[in-house]
Amino acid sequence: MKKIKGLRWWIIVLVALATVINYIDRSALAIMWPDINRDIGLGKEQYAMIMTMFMIAYAISQTLSGKLYDWIGTRMGFVISIVVWSLSAALHAVARGAASFSFFRFMLGLGEAGNWPGATKSNAEWFPIRERAFAQGIFNAGASIGSIISPPLVAALYLLIGWKLTFVVIGALGLLWIIPWLFVNRALPGSHPWLTQEERAYILEGQQATESKAADSTERALGWGELLRYRQSWSVIVSRFLLDPIWWLFVIWLPIYLNDRFQFDIKQIGLSAWVPYVGAAAGSLFGGWLSGFLIHKGWSANRARKGTIILGGIFMLPCLILAAFAATPVAAILLIALILFGFQISINNIQTLPSDFFSGKTVGSLAGLGGTSAAIGTIIVTNLVPLLSRAGYAPVFFIGALLVPLSIAAVLLLGGRIRRVDLPA
Repeated sequence: MKKIKGLRWWIIVLVALATVINYIDRSALAIMWPDINRDIGLGKEQYAMIMTMFMIAYAISQTLSGKLYDWIGTRMGFVISIVVWSLSAALHAVARGAASFSFFRFMLGLGEAGNWPGATKSNAEWFPIRERAFAQGIFNAGASIGSIISPPLVAALYLLIGWKLTFVVIGALGLLWIIPWLFVNRALPGSHPWLTQEERAYILEGQQATESKAADSTERALGWGELLRYRQSWSVIVSRFLLDPIWWLFVIWLPIYLNDRFQFDIKQIGLSAWVPYVGAAAGSLFGGWLSGFLIHKGWSANRARKGTIILGGIFMLPCLILAAFAATPVAAILLIALILFGFQISINNIQTLPSDFFSGKTVGSLAGLGGTSAAIGTIIVTNLVPLLSRAGYAPVFFIGALLVPLSIAAVLLLGGRIRRVDLPA
């Protein structure tokens, strides 16, 4: 049977492509909101409520999806997730007010949330330890690329066919993705018929922990209650609760911010709102590459992960403070690009922690718990924005600046030494 060299990279590229589609689907409402709002007559508070329904579903589904992926595997887990979110995105076309938008947004959140624990688990299955952060960077770059593509793509579709048909078109993208996914991702590395023996050995041998005993193949999956007994789990949960709202501030509010602060219309948003995500994409790849490079140079996973997470914070904190005083759209957009660059450097390595701490049988569950806590933190911050922005957007940026050192402290203080947790027999 014909073998494919570098099959693991084909898998992560497909996961990244799913993430691109994920972000196109979730970003479309915010990009088109100024004109959709004119059609249905809603304000910032209603917009926040609609997005909150998305985040509530996202919070619930992160944990449930993590369990689902641990139960049925990443191959079919991704199929279920993308079918749910693609149909939900398309159904936005028939929404008529806050209630219907909230319902379809809730369903979108249920589907889209699975992408994250699924990707973390897939990376743990297909990549050796030293490559996982870089693989996570490629996956996270998909989120950034989706955010780069979304403004011009959605704006162009909107101008051509209107907002209703735009939702239908972007919803169809995910359903098309299922075809190559099922074709390429036929089995896990241990039994995939297209995997070369060299790559199979490289993956499986490289998945053994370098600083503690390798996980036994009979190790059982931990339940949520058991996971919560470990401070390492709380380092992931708390750090994501604090850090992820910074990303979502811009995913949810950037088009609204540009419209409010600088009076941008949909065309101007389409031409400019993608720029910060170039910084995010660069941060995704750089943050993942850097920790892997340091491990290759002899650094421990503990030192490499923590050092890279701190570096991301060094970018985020001052830029969030400066963005609060940005007087021009160019200054604001460039500062936000640097914020997202730093965010992705840090989050890539935080999202890798579940596979550093636990075996593949538990990675999806912990990644899901971390995603749920991230969504809860985002719900809180999202609903603060309409209140805080009445006095301008400076307080919103200050809240983001406060979250940065708190999230890094959670990793350093709760995570301890980053290594495989020794579980009781």
